[in-house]
Amino acid sequence: MLSDLKEKVFIANLDLVRYKLVTSTWGNVSGIDREEGLVVIKPSGLSYDGMHPSDMVIVDLEGNVVEGMHNPSSDTPTHLKLYKAFPEIGGIAHTHSKYATMFAQAGKEIPCLGTTHADSFNGAIPITRFISEEEVEEGYEKNTATVIIERFANINPIEMPAVLVRGHGPFTFGKTPQDAAENSHILEIVSEMAFGTYQLDSECKDLPEYILKKHYNRKHGPDAYYGQNKKEK
Repeated sequence: MLSDLKEKVFIANLDLVRYKLVTSTWGNVSGIDREEGLVVIKPSGLSYDGMHPSDMVIVDLEGNVVEGMHNPSSDTPTHLKLYKAFPEIGGIAHTHSKYATMFAQAGKEIPCLGTTHADSFNGAIPITRFISEEEVEEGYEKNTATVIIERFANINPIEMPAVLVRGHGPFTFGKTPQDAAENSHILEIVSEMAFGTYQLDSECKDLPEYILKKHYNRKHGPDAYYGQNKKEK
């Protein structure tokens, strides 16, 4: 069942390792089949070494295991609630990558200081509020998604495919699991750049809005022209 999606989710999870974004088992990627209403996600706490596509777990949108020999990731309720809230996305990645997590722990957005950031993210990377004690007790993982959804009230998750959960770490989105993993990689790079830039100049100003929009739109806007024309042979 969903063998192609299992393969994609498996590879995307290994991409997190390849990008050096995970330590131990601190990370996961999922993907959704919208037609079937099913999600494929990494198993909870399973080592990346020796992991296979067949180890991926299939759950429905209520969290019931449909297929799999392992328990799904403990973050599954977060992923499921985000898929329900953001119908545009097809993949989600979560890591505790060093620099993005430092910004999350400091309670600071990652500002757009240069065009490298603007090429992938349409503005500063938003940060959520802390999850309340009541929300933790009620359902920690589910309410991790609650604070993300709340923060994205006026934000398009395709234009801003990343968020920092305060005190926790980053989540990234994409149209596919591979996109989500790649966005985690880019997020960590721009996080490190922002950190280093502030070491050089603690009063560094954000990239001017007109340059930000130019760089974002030339890759992602309606008249994007970056890259090769897909119609060309």
